Amino acid sequence: MRTVGVGLLGCGTVGAAVARLLHAHADDIAMRAGLRLEVARVAVRDPGRPRDVPVGPDRFTADPMAVVADPAVEVVCELMGGVDPARSLVLAAFERGKPVVTANKELLANHGRELFDAADGRGLDLYFEAAVGGGIPLIRPLKGSLAGERVARIIGIVNGTTNLILTRMSEDGLSFADALAEAQRLGYAEADPSADVDGHDAAAKCAILASIAFNARVVAGDVYREGIASVSADDIAFAARLGYVVKLLAIAELEDGEIAARVHPTMLPAAHPLAAVRGPFNAVFVQGERAGELMFYGRGAGGEPTATAVVGDLVAVGRHLVHGGRAMGCTCRLERRIRPIEANHDQYYLALEVVDRPGVLAEIAAVFGRHGVSIKSVWQEGTGEDAQLVFVTHRALEGALRATVEELRGLAVVEEVRSVLRVADEW
Repeated sequence: MRTVGVGLLGCGTVGAAVARLLHAHADDIAMRAGLRLEVARVAVRDPGRPRDVPVGPDRFTADPMAVVADPAVEVVCELMGGVDPARSLVLAAFERGKPVVTANKELLANHGRELFDAADGRGLDLYFEAAVGGGIPLIRPLKGSLAGERVARIIGIVNGTTNLILTRMSEDGLSFADALAEAQRLGYAEADPSADVDGHDAAAKCAILASIAFNARVVAGDVYREGIASVSADDIAFAARLGYVVKLLAIAELEDGEIAARVHPTMLPAAHPLAAVRGPFNAVFVQGERAGELMFYGRGAGGEPTATAVVGDLVAVGRHLVHGGRAMGCTCRLERRIRPIEANHDQYYLALEVVDRPGVLAEIAAVFGRHGVSIKSVWQEGTGEDAQLVFVTHRALEGALRATVEELRGLAVVEEVRSVLRVADEW
């Protein structure tokens, strides 16, 4: 039986899990795939450091290019993360005629066009199932199983750290700061959590999903982004009273030939399937013209779940090397306009601290009316210095809502616009 040599670039949480999985499931992989996968070389920062992986010490090197260039390496598996030097190493692998498996969402979301052009130019595979959704099978269903479908919308919870934080705020009444501190203690959030809580991680994944779903190149910079740091315990509590759950959503939509891609906190109806996704789990909701609504759910991060997706890609690439053929290459053939966030239509929740005196509501409602934003419902919370007005609008143009908020901030009767969240009632 043919053995295919794998070169690992990186042996951290995911890389180590891949090495262990290839060893522990070697016979199962051979039976199912008709080939064996073996780790031939591994690039790490410190080759001398002990590691809990079934790979001999002679196979470790501090030089990642030595892995790419090694004749024993037939498939390069990039698990370093970041853009550089990962980008140059992947391109070097293609130049040497070697297919690549990667889990690097940041690299794909910013340099996908260059990498796919290089792979397609050489007739090589570039697999990346683990880049979005960890162990959830998602990329290949979108590219393959739904190739005959026209996807209209993708809505996803694609960052487990933020979902854990919002779950703890919703279920246990924690503040954002306390929920974040707990996520850090549990190892779900980094010491610098900005990539997660500011939405950068989710935006990169949203760009990848939008590119695949709509056959057009979307980069991370095209995705409008808001994080969860401004979501308060009061917002969570009030959402619950109204029958909503707050989630950080990645949303990609195709309408009138334009793509709208965004990441932001959203008040979801409690009956929506995504509202029940708790803790560090991920889920992606796909809406198609013919297939209707599909949901993919599972562990979106972690070494072991992510390693299953990486190994699945390695098996597919290995089969192509042994038996011939290659995967579907880049499908981003269309040029589509990216719709600016100001041109989107949404519902909104606004919480205002106001002066408690007669006529305040009428003065504020007049501002909404001047900008064409229709009020669906309004509540007053508290009295005196604690007076707060809470509004939920009908669907309105984002640009009009922003103009409304700007004018409200200048009113003498409005002490503070405390919160603005989107509401998913009328999707």
